Amino acid sequence: MRKLFLFLFLGAAVQLSSAQKKDFSYLDIFDLQYVSDPQISPGGDWIVYQRMGFDIMKDGSAGNLWLINVDGSQNQKLTSREVNESNPRWSPNGDRIAFTSSTDEGSEIYMYWVATGKVAKLTQLPFSPSSLTWSPDGKQLAFSMNVPQAPPVIAKIPAKPKGAKWEEAPRITDRLYHEADGRGYIAPGFNHIFVVPANGGAPRQITSGDWHHRGTLSWAKDGSKIYFSANRVEDWEYRFRNSEIYSVELETGNIEALTDRNGPNQEPQVSPNGKHIAYVSFEDKVQAFQTRKLHIMNSDGSNQRVISGNLDRSVSDIQWNAKGDGIYVYYDDKGNGKVGLVSLDGKITKLVDNVGGTTLGRPYSGGSYSVSSDGTIAYTQTRPEYPADLAILKSKAKNPNRITSLNNALLNYRDLGKVEEIWYKSSVDGRDIQGWVVYPPNYDANKKYPFMVENHGGPIANYGDRFSIEMQLYASAGYIVFYPNPRGSTSYGEEFANLLYNNYPGEDYNDVMDGVDFCIQKGIAHEDQLFVTGGSAGGIMSAWIIGKNNRFEAAVVAKPVMNWISKTLTADNYFYYFDHRYPGQPWENFEGYWKFSPISLVGNVQTPTMVMVGMNDLRTPPSEAKQLYHALKLRKIETVLVEIPGAGHGIANKPSNLMTKVAHTIAWFDKFRTDKENE
Repeated sequence: MRKLFLFLFLGAAVQLSSAQKKDFSYLDIFDLQYVSDPQISPGGDWIVYQRMGFDIMKDGSAGNLWLINVDGSQNQKLTSREVNESNPRWSPNGDRIAFTSSTDEGSEIYMYWVATGKVAKLTQLPFSPSSLTWSPDGKQLAFSMNVPQAPPVIAKIPAKPKGAKWEEAPRITDRLYHEADGRGYIAPGFNHIFVVPANGGAPRQITSGDWHHRGTLSWAKDGSKIYFSANRVEDWEYRFRNSEIYSVELETGNIEALTDRNGPNQEPQVSPNGKHIAYVSFEDKVQAFQTRKLHIMNSDGSNQRVISGNLDRSVSDIQWNAKGDGIYVYYDDKGNGKVGLVSLDGKITKLVDNVGGTTLGRPYSGGSYSVSSDGTIAYTQTRPEYPADLAILKSKAKNPNRITSLNNALLNYRDLGKVEEIWYKSSVDGRDIQGWVVYPPNYDANKKYPFMVENHGGPIANYGDRFSIEMQLYASAGYIVFYPNPRGSTSYGEEFANLLYNNYPGEDYNDVMDGVDFCIQKGIAHEDQLFVTGGSAGGIMSAWIIGKNNRFEAAVVAKPVMNWISKTLTADNYFYYFDHRYPGQPWENFEGYWKFSPISLVGNVQTPTMVMVGMNDLRTPPSEAKQLYHALKLRKIETVLVEIPGAGHGIANKPSNLMTKVAHTIAWFDKFRTDKENE
């Protein structure tokens, strides 16, 4: 037995050769786990976090809460319950953890007592709670919850006879925003703020009126008020980008507006001494993108000012430090998530990098963090080699410490594609453009590989040096993958992202093609083996590319907008585009909307093209994908339409659909690979 133990111990220490490892595969998706929403205790000694993963039988994601010491020891499941648990929040003195969890009746608020490990359900709510927040004295919890309203009734018809099989009554709406991708029809009602005793009891609604009250909640230091963001203005439906910071008195329900500006005022956070409120805001200048800046004001709304003016990056997820002389912020910089500290005089100190790893499919931004009273930061850390793990940065430490390795048992035995950052010049104006190249496992520079361009969605979003299931699967199939951040991408400043205003698609096309040419010059890509794909805005770019040139062997255009005129008035966010994307409404600017519609170029397309869309997509409706498919069929261009049942705009939200998306993309491209002909 001793010899066997010694053999296993020594064997585990030997690094596996690439021949012993396997390539990343579809079923590996179900073994991946990642950290989400880490919450460090006030004393900085424990962290509660959500451990997420995919369920192979239920074809979805699931998460439980875990508790771990900051030194990485005693990593343990919080409860014995095998249901979804989320939104953990420590009590002010660290003796309890409130969280939400699913039940047969819906989501409820639960309490965990740290000293005893006891768990109790506090509520029996008609709808799911959100924005769970402790009062300063630990005696109450505030949350937001939907309060339904009756739908409008226009006409009364006779009651159906007993046993009659009539059709259902019509669904009637008179609201501007009445459906949402991934949700479908939105039942009438408004979110309101409630409070409930921390030891359980009846919840009490403290806001009223036909407006939504949701998002970040922050208590006054004496517990008499709650600060929140809402859009309680006349004509609020049509001023959908506007919101203000309000306070509501718990005893009287009296609501007072503290801000008054045309634009979003969000994420109020009361300072430790109760004298100031930090929040995120910008004055709406009516353009494609604006940087969300950190503001501060007195608790009565006076002396409002910007304090992150020196940082040309959007900030979010703000939190005061214990001394009240600085505010922690999350921001993206050049495709990488950061946490920084902004002093009240505007000095910005970057503290940690590589925050993210919670968007497993593609390498989008995301992730979260929290800070203890002693300044220890707990956050989700990612690199291209692993999804979000839990990392710690002690208050006086220079380097963070990664304290979980949730996927070592899988990824240590997989050959992943190497991810390399590249920079190149735009041929349009000489701007520096960033991108990443993913090489197939065991890449041999002397061999010729097919080269795939993967365009990101948004387009006001960013890819980065983060783990990505899709990129790794493409690489495992033998493709070199190039994913760029062309103009319009976030994390490069307001001016860079706003270059798409009334110019989309525009020179972002040139930025992508310049990256292709750069890779050809470097010998990474080859002119006769180019492929292109992307979803949503990436689908728009892919359709635009094959309408502009015939350089690609094949294309997969996923969930595109082909016709801005038809899309704008049928999508769930139909009210969003006018003036902020293109001037005026489609009927006021027909030529302008048509100019940027990829369908206007479809007569030029010669590239064999697969068109893909979710059948329940409300953001880029299936009718948009069908316009491309039908046009190519009429022109006798080689094409196929892939419609994915049960999928909305987020095709990859279900792991089976993620596999379907990637497998069909690879199968289509493989038909046109010249290197496959010699196998």
